Amino acid sequence: MRRAVVIKGDGVGPELVEAAMIVMRAIRADEKIEFDIREGGSEWWMKHGGDSYLPPETWEAIKRADVVYKAPMTTIFGPGTPRSAVIAIRQTFDLYANLRPVRTIGGIEGPLGYVDMLFVRENTEGLYCGIEFQVDPDTAIALRKITRKSSERIIRFAFKEAKARGWKTVVVVHKSNVLKLTDGLFLECARKVAEEFPDIELQDYVVDNFAQQLVKNPQRFNYNVIVGPNLYMDVLTDEAGALIGSIGMLYSANIGDNFAMFEPAHGSAPKYKGQYKVNPTAMILSGAWMLDYLGFKELGKAVFEATEEVISERKVVTYDLGGSASTLEMAKAIADKAKAKLGL
Repeated sequence: MRRAVVIKGDGVGPELVEAAMIVMRAIRADEKIEFDIREGGSEWWMKHGGDSYLPPETWEAIKRADVVYKAPMTTIFGPGTPRSAVIAIRQTFDLYANLRPVRTIGGIEGPLGYVDMLFVRENTEGLYCGIEFQVDPDTAIALRKITRKSSERIIRFAFKEAKARGWKTVVVVHKSNVLKLTDGLFLECARKVAEEFPDIELQDYVVDNFAQQLVKNPQRFNYNVIVGPNLYMDVLTDEAGALIGSIGMLYSANIGDNFAMFEPAHGSAPKYKGQYKVNPTAMILSGAWMLDYLGFKELGKAVFEATEEVISERKVVTYDLGGSASTLEMAKAIADKAKAKLGL
């Protein structure tokens, strides 16, 4: 039996976990995977303190697991608070590739039309390596780390993803006209790795131009894999999330060589806590991706297809998709369709 540590998070996190487990139990994934539900998040930290948003028991459980399935959690601003739990997990387990598919789901198009693209984000360095210091009371400095090893492996990962999908273009995002050493190294690595994939075109965009083009004409990036350093891709994937109509549709994976974490790309939305009104799609599809990763491809496929159908029918969907269903009602509709597809 495989093991998944499920981190409840905070804000709307626990209710999204509740929704996801409705689907997992309906398709009997719990007979193949031990779902170890654990605490974690700012609400836990405010009660217990410490140097992490995750309890020591959660960290120990993760070390024994095959994957992490994480609900959204809040990261508190300001000095003296722990670093983001998701960044801590990514760096501890070297989950160097963050993947966020930005695609129209169930026929619900965003304001700029149909999109289908994949963002691949370097996940372990850049400004997010967390090297900051105070020079004097009026000056704080952060160091940005870009290495050849990490750059080449994330760019190679992007090209492999394009090849697996049958897509013909990889776009590298950078700012090497200003950051000539760091982004210059990243772009140099992209051009070198591209030589290994002669059937796939490499295009490069300065980050500010790419951000403009993404909203000016997003279809030019359909069936492209977009890759770049950590901070740029964090910002751009949230921007791209607006293209699919609801941030509640944006699911993601964090992949390393021997471990993975799956999570919605959106935040914890504390103002909606306890209202059971938020869209569970990103949480459920992150779980479907997890099933595929663990080798339960038939189960994952059933959940993906069921989610598409529920959304396309527009009958049992949450408010952001034009419906009036609760989080759990939408999850139950997806669960029922997935169960039927599997003949259960």
